[in-house]
Amino acid sequence: MKHRNPLHAPGTVVVVWAGELRARLDAARGQGATVGFVPTMGAFHEGHRTLMRAARAAHDVVVVSLFVNPLQFGPGEDLDRYPRDFEADLQVARQEGVDILFVPPVDEMYPAHHQLTTVHVEELTEGLCGSARPGHFDGVATVVAKLFGLVGPATAYFGRKDAQQLAVVRRLAADLCLPIEVVGCPLVREPDGLALSSRNRNLSPAERAAATVISRGLRTGADLVRAGERDPGRVRRVVANVLTTEPLVRLEYAEVVRAGDLRPLERLEGEVLVAVAARVGDVRLIDNMTIRVDPAGASVDLGVTAEEPIGDIPRPESTPTFTVQGGAPCAAR
Repeated sequence: MKHRNPLHAPGTVVVVWAGELRARLDAARGQGATVGFVPTMGAFHEGHRTLMRAARAAHDVVVVSLFVNPLQFGPGEDLDRYPRDFEADLQVARQEGVDILFVPPVDEMYPAHHQLTTVHVEELTEGLCGSARPGHFDGVATVVAKLFGLVGPATAYFGRKDAQQLAVVRRLAADLCLPIEVVGCPLVREPDGLALSSRNRNLSPAERAAATVISRGLRTGADLVRAGERDPGRVRRVVANVLTTEPLVRLEYAEVVRAGDLRPLERLEGEVLVAVAARVGDVRLIDNMTIRVDPAGASVDLGVTAEEPIGDIPRPESTPTFTVQGGAPCAAR
């Protein structure tokens, strides 16, 4: 798609006020522009870049939000330690052709720190990370609903590493009839298999090396399923056992659920999510893979590697897609 710039401003514009963001995007849509939106908490890495590229390839205006949302951090969690580097993030946004970087202060998103309204998505938030982080997904759903309301009609891009979050956001947008198309894009890994995360910056060298056991556990489970295993409990135990071999890693959960609604399975069939959460030192990391199981066998999606090409630029008339090793494309599903 040839990039039109209905904002009539060169480079990346930094916006801090909600009213200005809404006015700019409404004016752009008034000129026939389409909007791609990437919500983030900053500390950009290659995974964030792939989302920006997907939005840039398909839309006239790309807006990225950078907001470390206090509502999704519980007591004792790493809100104060969450990586922040605005100048580096701004440079990334410029490199990726982002039109608007929305960086609101906390008081702009939550006036007087007194948010009386929150958004809760039933069922999808009860297991996995929802069990370990009570209230976390209410914070996610609330800030996403606010951001969707500010951005207006758009296509929003999320990474599949946060599989539960993606499921929650999709249900939120559907249930609230929001004019947002939610697109899931591939999980991105380091060459050694570690899933890219802003929190990886907080790992010591020894912890960083130990954290690769998480993806090794998933790959071991994938091999088991490819070999014909269809018992979810067996797959879960094998994945968990691999993680327990690393002394610096404390397993929080390893679960095997139905990908669409995160419900437990009696047998592996259809699209399956294998999700893991673990603490490496005091850093909490999550990872997952999806497996499509049918009578012909099993197709495993472990994401893509950062050093690999992420795929061709999609045609403007098509849904943005990326080539994924052994898995599903980046698409609104």
